Amino acid sequence: MPLPRMYRVRQSFHRDRLADIPAGVRAAMSKASLPVKRGDTVAVGAGSRGVANIAVIVRAVVDYLKDLGAKPFVFPAMGSHGGATVEGQRAILAGYGITEDGIGAPIRASMETVDLGATDGGIPIHFDRTAFEADHVAIVNRVKPHTNFAGEIESGLLKMTTIGLGKHTGAALYHRAIVDHGFDHVVRSAGQVILGVAEVAEPALEPAEVEVGARDLRP
Repeated sequence: MPLPRMYRVRQSFHRDRLADIPAGVRAAMSKASLPVKRGDTVAVGAGSRGVANIAVIVRAVVDYLKDLGAKPFVFPAMGSHGGATVEGQRAILAGYGITEDGIGAPIRASMETVDLGATDGGIPIHFDRTAFEADHVAIVNRVKPHTNFAGEIESGLLKMTTIGLGKHTGAALYHRAIVDHGFDHVVRSAGQVILGVAEVAEPALEPAEVEVGARDLRP
């Protein structure tokens, strides 16, 4: 049977790109109502997901905070990744190029958490102690669809705030609760508790650019 004539076709879609990443970070953060004062400590959370140019972004966040007179440090916000060990999580950050020399700030890693109570449904809330003891917490992450479920909130800033900053203890509790209540419900309800003890700065996020959320977690 003769086959019809066939052609190879390639379609290219327009993709917004940020040519100057540090400038984009600075522009986004300058639009936010950051409650950061001179001398404040700021815990900058970096996760274990593959965010392009994450080291450049984190360095830009650190530099901006330094310009405000703050004292930023970076911590791994990645739940139980890296074998749920300090060494493993530091190694993941280093693999992304996030080192103390590279970002110009200390890296403080701990698996210890503080207990922030529980959701109305009884889900215990845990939060990275190193981050909680800082004056502010900055979340550096991207917002994207999740690979395993669909919901109004999938993978992004709130997920890192709950599961990532819950460290191994919190991540284990949340994932067990997800079996009964679903991912969207657990992330939303746990996130509400966490933000309830925080003064939340208005984010200045630009789609396809840089996503930076600020959290003040001092009661």
